[in-house]
Amino acid sequence: MAFWDSWSFFGWGGSARRLPGKQNIVPSSGLLTSRSVTDETAMQLSVVFACVRLIAETVAGLPLNFYRVGKDGRKVLANDHPLYRLLNWKPNRYQTRVEFWETLVWQLAFRGNGYCQIDRNGKQIVSLLPLMTAQVVPVLQKDGSVIYQYGNDAGVAVLAEENVWHLKLFGNGIKGMSPLDNARNSIGVAISAEDRVNKQANNGFKPTGVLAIDKILKKEQRDAIRKNFSDLADGGDDVLRILEAGMTYTPISMNPRDVQLLETRKFQTEDIARFFGVPSVLINDTSGSTVWGSGISEIIRGWYKLGLRPYLERIECALAVKLLDISERDTIVPEFDFDMLLRGAEKERYEGYQVAIRSGVMTPNEARKYEGLSPDKDGGKLFIDRQLVFLENGGQGDGKDNSPAVTGR
Repeated sequence: MAFWDSWSFFGWGGSARRLPGKQNIVPSSGLLTSRSVTDETAMQLSVVFACVRLIAETVAGLPLNFYRVGKDGRKVLANDHPLYRLLNWKPNRYQTRVEFWETLVWQLAFRGNGYCQIDRNGKQIVSLLPLMTAQVVPVLQKDGSVIYQYGNDAGVAVLAEENVWHLKLFGNGIKGMSPLDNARNSIGVAISAEDRVNKQANNGFKPTGVLAIDKILKKEQRDAIRKNFSDLADGGDDVLRILEAGMTYTPISMNPRDVQLLETRKFQTEDIARFFGVPSVLINDTSGSTVWGSGISEIIRGWYKLGLRPYLERIECALAVKLLDISERDTIVPEFDFDMLLRGAEKERYEGYQVAIRSGVMTPNEARKYEGLSPDKDGGKLFIDRQLVFLENGGQGDGKDNSPAVTGR
């Protein structure tokens, strides 16, 4: 074993160590809450479901383009590339493009790793089938190679590294760290709070209590009273009860306000959203302040730069390295088109087009294309604002008469 193989990215030990064998990156401290946290119970929390769905559906809704880079550095669309057709039409026999990306990004955002089985016809990739992360275990061999153990009803299949497209979040380089595993304690607290609310709702929000009587009772009498007056604390039926013979009922359990249950649920929403890198306002949490309106566009831009863009970069880089032929990596560039995500209001867009066209950066037809309009016959040329003069002329003009009468226009 090489020295560096025994080194951990976060020290000498811990969950992220990189040693030959199965790669299990889970917190060593374990679950601190009494509530079991599984994929199913976690996804039943609205905050977890909303965060994962937002990331998966947003990425799935972005067009993926392939560009061919020329010797002059200019990029042109390469829609004739086989991977473009595969990823934008039907990646496998079961899924559409949107369904494929939703499944893959859901596993990546939820479990920290996304796996696809690669099927080829010769050198050409003909199918990409997502594998559920819970069924895949990457194994680092002593020679540095990686194999993938895929478990299903038929047993355990071993897949070679070249037949698996592996997307991963940050981790030990072989396997990404799972947001679910690291958020289990926060999710466990949130599930416990949900259980408490459900229990109180099923109980009609009745508190438990003590029924006091000013005399000594026999066991049979206590059992009879407990049975007759059990609905004071249990059940959802509201029955008018009359206490007699000096009986008094004293609630002893704390109500949701006393234990700050609502505040706990609010905090857990924000805390869990942090694990997934999603601003809580984007999953309809407006309890703190009202930010919908003009401020939401800035929040989306900030989330794109710090939250969503790293996912896109990971996918683009992994796609270029793993799926493109080595001879194409210098000339073919895959890129997600996120212009629609950051699309501004109509006034903002038109003002931006005006600046770009007048400065010679964009042609009118390019602006019309972004707006879904047909090209104009004279709109394919670049324009430049002719009011610019040299600084030393100080507003005196360039010394030439550029009027239409002289130039013949």
